Order: sequence, then structure tokens, then C-alpha cells
Amino acid sequence: MSASATALATELLADEALVAAVADKTVAATRLLRHAARDFAPAVFSTSLGAEDMVVIDLIAGADLDIGLFTLDTGRLPAETYELLAETEQRYGRRIQVFAPRHDALEAYVANYGINGFYDSVEARKACCQVRKVEPLSRALAGKKAWVTGLRAEQAVSRGGLKPLGHDETYDLVKVNPLADWTERDVWIYLHANRVPYNKLHDRGYPSIGCAPCTRPVAAGEDIRAGRWWWETPETKECGLHVVDGRLQRKKSP
Repeated sequence: MSASATALATELLADEALVAAVADKTVAATRLLRHAARDFAPAVFSTSLGAEDMVVIDLIAGADLDIGLFTLDTGRLPAETYELLAETEQRYGRRIQVFAPRHDALEAYVANYGINGFYDSVEARKACCQVRKVEPLSRALAGKKAWVTGLRAEQAVSRGGLKPLGHDETYDLVKVNPLADWTERDVWIYLHANRVPYNKLHDRGYPSIGCAPCTRPVAAGEDIRAGRWWWETPETKECGLHVVDGRLQRKKSP
């Protein structure tokens, strides 16, 4: 989120109706998270430390829920993301488990495609995501019954069918999306109202943050996902972590 957008979010806090609406959504999201922690244990939250994910971490910590936290360190994340990881652990007093790519798979990818081969084709980019994200995710979710995410339906065309609660066929577990119906505005009202830390890149025009080579700032009026894999079409802009309404298909990891 740009500096001007951040200022706008601050102004929105003066709108009592908007703040009340976010408060209602917060109650509903917390109720869903309690449900996951109670009825689908063990549950884990996968965080990329984006704005939405910081809301979910704050909700989990605030309600003291027994939901594990983990993140995927692809090895190509921006420095600001690592800084926020350390800050988040210190603020909430909870360790966020870090999963990294297998070194042999990563070395094989680079040998085959080159260090920045993901720019060359959708196939090469998805192969990179497979090594750096999808395979580590399969390890992180092993033995779990519920997978909590910070996904929102309005984030991308591939997420339009997102529901608060569903079943992930790839990993055969319950998928919990407490912010499914939240807007970007809702997220920023919550963050500012509760003084939740967030990635500094959001104030430099990065509404969506992934790996450094695959993320750029967006211009005014651009879609919030325009800065992710900007050389591809919107329909291919997923890394393979999420299957939404059957529109993103991929094989199970071995």
C-alpha cells in the first residue's frame, strides 16, 4: 500500500460505520479461527507476512488460539520480509516455524533453468515455485487437519470462488479462510486500528509481496496483484499453493 493509501486508511478510522463493519468481520473471523482450533486440531496457519496474514496472526495471538504458525523461506525473499518475521516473533512471543526448499531440488532447478530462469516461461516459473514453495508446504502441512490462510476472494480472478471454510483436495484437510470476504480497505483499517506491524514495502507501492525477483511496485489504478509475476497473464498468477473452486489444478507433491 502506498504512503497516500496508508494515510487514507488512517482517515477511514474516523468513519464509525466502516470501523464497526470491520469489528463485525473481526468477530466472525475470530469465531471461525476458534472453530478451527477446537474442532480441526492440529491446525496451522501459513503466513507470508503480507498485510492480510498480519491480521490473521494478530487474531490468533489475541485470542490465544492453539494454531501453529509457519512460513516458507524461498531463499529469495526481500530483506523487509525477514525483518518483519523477526519483529513479529518478538511482538507476539511466538516462534514462526520456517520451512526452506530442499537443497538438492533447488540445485537441480538452477542447473536446469538458470538462476533467474523463472522469467523465461510460465513452465519455468511454476517449476521454481514448486521447488521453493509447494514442496516445503507439503512438509509443513503433513499430519495436520486444518490449514488456515489469509486469502481474500477479491485478491485475484483465480480466487473469486473462495469460501471461509472448505476442503483442500490436494492435502485432504480443512481449509480455513477467515478473511475470505474482507476487502483491502478492511485489512488496512484493522491494521491501523490495532497498531499491527506490517511489511515496509506496503508503503512503497507493493500491495502484494512475494519473492523479490518476482515482485514489483504497482502504479496507481493497477490491480493489487499486478506486481506479482507481472510478465504473465492474470489467469496464471498463482504459485501452486492454493486450489480455489477447482480452477487451479496441480499434482500432489511426492
